[in-house]
Amino acid sequence: MVKQRNLGFGIGSYILIFMCVIQLQCHLHVHAILDPLDFLALQSIRKALADIPGSNFFTSWDFTSDPCNFAGVYCDSDKVIALNLGDPRAGSPGLTGRIDPAIGKFSALAEFTVVPGRVFGSLPQSFSQLKNLKFLAISRNFISGEIPATLGQLRNLRTLDLSYNQLTGEIPRSIGTLPELTNVILCHNRLSGTVPPFLSQSLTRLELKHNGLTGSLAPTSLGPSLQYLSLSWNRLDGPVDELLNRLNQLNYLDLSMNQFTGYIPGRIFSFPISNLQLQRNLFTGQVQPVDQVSIPTVDLSYNRLSGGISPMLSTVQNLYLNNNRFTGQVPGSFVDRLLAASIQILYLQHNFLTGIEINPTAEIPLSSSLCLQYNCMVPPVQTPCPLKSGKQITRPTNQCNEWRG
Repeated sequence: MVKQRNLGFGIGSYILIFMCVIQLQCHLHVHAILDPLDFLALQSIRKALADIPGSNFFTSWDFTSDPCNFAGVYCDSDKVIALNLGDPRAGSPGLTGRIDPAIGKFSALAEFTVVPGRVFGSLPQSFSQLKNLKFLAISRNFISGEIPATLGQLRNLRTLDLSYNQLTGEIPRSIGTLPELTNVILCHNRLSGTVPPFLSQSLTRLELKHNGLTGSLAPTSLGPSLQYLSLSWNRLDGPVDELLNRLNQLNYLDLSMNQFTGYIPGRIFSFPISNLQLQRNLFTGQVQPVDQVSIPTVDLSYNRLSGGISPMLSTVQNLYLNNNRFTGQVPGSFVDRLLAASIQILYLQHNFLTGIEINPTAEIPLSSSLCLQYNCMVPPVQTPCPLKSGKQITRPTNQCNEWRG
């Protein structure tokens, strides 16, 4: 009897214990204890960084509590999947210190960002271990050294933003082979060497402006998926006509402040571009758009462009053709649109133009700027020009005769 009673009590207890275990497992599934490797890596990351006075980002990082509740730490089950370090609100001073090599221990990490601040030192080679990383953004800090070529092992990487740092050396060719890349933003660094080919079929944004890049761009180095291309303020050279002809999805193009040569293909004026910046290069030849140009701003100034000015450009709101070698008469369609206030800026100074049909008493709208000085004509209307146009109204006759000759 005693044994039976004990047996009955035992079964009830086992049922209760079993139910408790199930509940505990469910509870653990929702609030899984962080993987020890991730826990230790978080501690290393924390030790190598600090808040700049005025930033309170790390106040929630109390390692006696659940790290998945820390500011900027996002977990899935027992793994850290995203680290967004620093207070993202505008005006936050950001962080200082270094990025610890322990960053490579987060085996499930898909996203790593650091807000603008004063984080210095080089990028750890251990980034290459983050095989799931899709988004890497550390801009506006003081990161130095070279971009690790081993980042080319991150085959899932989609966005790489290391802009506004102090990076040196070349852009590793291995980065150009990443198949999923959509955004590469490396502007405002001290990078040198050539632009590697980017093979990704989904690359939409490439920003490399304000570096020390040299050499030419191969016609097939960029894919037709590209929508935003900014290469200004480098020392790039060679022709780009074949390359540009392929990039028919572009909505922003800035190649200014380089040494590009050859002609500007007429096709690019039909692309869905909102801003076309090709100024201060060594482009030559005639500019011949295929159709009326609907790009709001076109800057072709400070090149070696020649021939007549195409009437197809008269539909541009802000047109900079100054400091070239254009000749002949300014088409009447420009005058019509200027007087109708459809053109806001028309800079034609420092060319070899010989005439413009405009009534000397015509009222140029206050909202419009026209500059004609230093051409092979006396401007029929006096209009204010930029100061850097100089004080000479007309180009010397001997220069005009030589050019005609």
